[in-house]
Amino acid sequence: MMVQYLALKAQHPDVLMFYRMGDFYELFYDDAKKASRLLDISLTKRGKSGGSAIPMAGVPHHAAENYLARLVQMGESVAICEQIGDPATSKGPVERQVVRIVTPGTLSDEALLEDRQDNCLAAVFHDGQQFGYGVLDVSTGRFVLNQFATEESLVAELQRTQPAELLHPEDFDYFSAIESRKGLRRRPIWEFDLDTARTLLCQQFGTRDLVGFGVEQASTALCAAGCLLQYVKDTQRTAMPHINSVSLERSQDMVVMDAATRRNLELTLNLSGTVENTLAEVLDNTATPMGSRLLKRWIHQPSRNTDTLTRRQDSIALLMADGGFEDLRSPLRQVGDMERVLARLALRSARPRDLSRLRSALQALPDIQQQLAQANSPCLNALAKTIGEYPDLAELLAQAIVDTPPVLIRDGGVIREGFNAELDELRELAAGAHRYLEALEAREKAATGIQTLKVAYNRVHGFYIEVSRASADLVPVHYIRRQTLKNNERYIIPELKEYEDKVLSAQGQGLALEKKLYEALLDSLLEQLQLLQRSAIALAELDVFANLAERADSLDYCRPTLTQDAVIDIQDGRHPVVEQVMNDPFIANPLSMSDSRKMLVITGPNMGGKSTYMRQTALIVLMAYMGSFVPASSARIGKLDRIFTRIGASDDLASGRSTFMVEMTETANILNNATEHSLVLMDEIGRGTSTYDGLALAWACADALANKLHAYTLFATHYFELTELASLWPEVANVHLDAVEHDDTIAFIHAVQEGAASRSYGLQVAALAGVPKPVLGLARHKLAELETMSAATDNPAPTATTNTKSTQPAEVQTTLPLFDEPLDEALVLLDDINPDELTPRQALEWLYRLKQTRS
Repeated sequence: MMVQYLALKAQHPDVLMFYRMGDFYELFYDDAKKASRLLDISLTKRGKSGGSAIPMAGVPHHAAENYLARLVQMGESVAICEQIGDPATSKGPVERQVVRIVTPGTLSDEALLEDRQDNCLAAVFHDGQQFGYGVLDVSTGRFVLNQFATEESLVAELQRTQPAELLHPEDFDYFSAIESRKGLRRRPIWEFDLDTARTLLCQQFGTRDLVGFGVEQASTALCAAGCLLQYVKDTQRTAMPHINSVSLERSQDMVVMDAATRRNLELTLNLSGTVENTLAEVLDNTATPMGSRLLKRWIHQPSRNTDTLTRRQDSIALLMADGGFEDLRSPLRQVGDMERVLARLALRSARPRDLSRLRSALQALPDIQQQLAQANSPCLNALAKTIGEYPDLAELLAQAIVDTPPVLIRDGGVIREGFNAELDELRELAAGAHRYLEALEAREKAATGIQTLKVAYNRVHGFYIEVSRASADLVPVHYIRRQTLKNNERYIIPELKEYEDKVLSAQGQGLALEKKLYEALLDSLLEQLQLLQRSAIALAELDVFANLAERADSLDYCRPTLTQDAVIDIQDGRHPVVEQVMNDPFIANPLSMSDSRKMLVITGPNMGGKSTYMRQTALIVLMAYMGSFVPASSARIGKLDRIFTRIGASDDLASGRSTFMVEMTETANILNNATEHSLVLMDEIGRGTSTYDGLALAWACADALANKLHAYTLFATHYFELTELASLWPEVANVHLDAVEHDDTIAFIHAVQEGAASRSYGLQVAALAGVPKPVLGLARHKLAELETMSAATDNPAPTATTNTKSTQPAEVQTTLPLFDEPLDEALVLLDDINPDELTPRQALEWLYRLKQTRS
């Protein structure tokens, strides 16, 4: 047996192997040690190899899913090795074979998946000019390709798709872009061969070429796709008919966001890496898991297709108009995760309860169609046509599957009574055993006079007649002893043995027939797999529409107007997340930007709401390009291609980048890629370096954004010198968020007003944070000194040259007396003193010396 194990393990050296032995999956050698540590299971030993015992650990086969789930969450892969031979006919060890390899990116089992999150397998390839990227979700069959020109775009896509596994060639030269990813898998270079990829894809889809999918010319992405398909074939080891198409995404069809923007806007994960207080948490009230996954894809991938966005808005508006979303939510909940059920059906790993769920989904379709018909809308009618109805399949499943089936088909009892006459007959024969045993027991008691006699059954010895030792002398001679116990004897008689063979044969035949009927049922469903898949996709879309209609109705959102004009005009805009977590009413604010007002310089105190105001603008724009309604009383959004953010302070020490270096890297990305149709959020540029450097950088960045790139820019700053930009450049305007000071306290107004702020209220905010009063007192004293010195110093603000459009600022003359003031002589002397080394006399002498410096 160990020879067989070692041969199979040699074929899969890099993964753990679950080796089936009876009712357990066993692991040996290093696999056993690793599994024992990861799963906290007992490490035992058996036999000997090379003079030492073989390490061994095991898990019960009926509980294997729980252990697999834990291993997959840790990023491990597991080869499942099953017995495929018949123990009754096998000579020597039963033949075993690896039937599938469970990896984090190829999961399809319900117990191993997060139902409201995509579980993607991805591959990346570089041909020397561009990156090819492919994403395949085995649990649904979704297959998407993309191509990027830059490493930054690849990083952004990885951040968006969050693959559970990432395949890359052995010679991949851009490891810095992916080294922080989990689930990295090196693959041989030949798996990325273009001709091999085309052949594999055409075989999978049953086509002569890939022209019909629109990916024929995307050669770099096709190389990645070929590797993906080869990998899932190697791991799943079965046909995958649910993977029946592939599509190419293009950046020009989307509002592009880089990784920093997605992180800063907290779309589906907050800055702590959890889902609380994110845009997805607020917007996701979907009825189905597949709807939830689609909504998150829309959040991360806003569309620029006007027709698509108009169709989405029309659908939401129609469902809001008469409360139609409420009538849809109940039947949609009945649909459940039809998408993943169909994938398991295609992989022939669907369990009885999957078919029960599919039955419920199909039975809900008439109600859904009725609700859509009442809407009388072209866009919803088109959706209804794609969803369709499947009365024959629904009836077949209703007749075939019991109301509450067991977990596994091998347990029996899945096929409903009346579906198959032969199965009913076999079941009746097995079920009649109880009545037969009762009748036989009564007859034998009367014939023998043994009142303690009983007829029973167990799985080891089958049927038997049990008699106590005290009555052994009354046992008839035709009783054949089967087993001797301490106080009883067990016997068998020819009649009982014959009946036992008949009943056990009926049970085995019934279970075999039930499995055969179950497989035939899967075949019937697979005949309409592609239609059912399209129906599931349309149902997920309908769920998102109903969800967004409910959110718009419940949260008082408005329908935004999308236009080709250069404008972002938002009235009474609100932050969709902050307003939900605040106890106090949220202060709504307007925003007006156009060709003649492209940059807003935002000033005001810390905690005054600058960052919230900026983020809410980006989120409102993003929601509009999702097709969603937005948190405002009205919104008019012009043509946009990208959203950028430079917000917050963070370092990347693992890559050797300081906080300021991260800030400048993100700023460089914006300045190199923003266009006149981009929305840019810049918060406190230059604060990570000296005042002179920081102010100069902030001024130069503002100049580039306003006068060279002409991007829509929200520029928050504490450099009041930048408020002068509004008087120099007509496309720049000042707005501020104010606060009211009373004694030593401060109240934030959170209302956006035109013009520049008068002060920063930094000391008041420090007081709210709990900075000790002596420190604050000294700070106020020093602030008064600095303000006095600054007033007495010639401190001109930067001025433009004669041609204001040249935007070359005059040399900044700002000085900070704090750093120019000579150090006090007494302080210099104090620096030279070590009190622990002074004698009392020396201390007195020092005191006199210090006294002399002040006279």
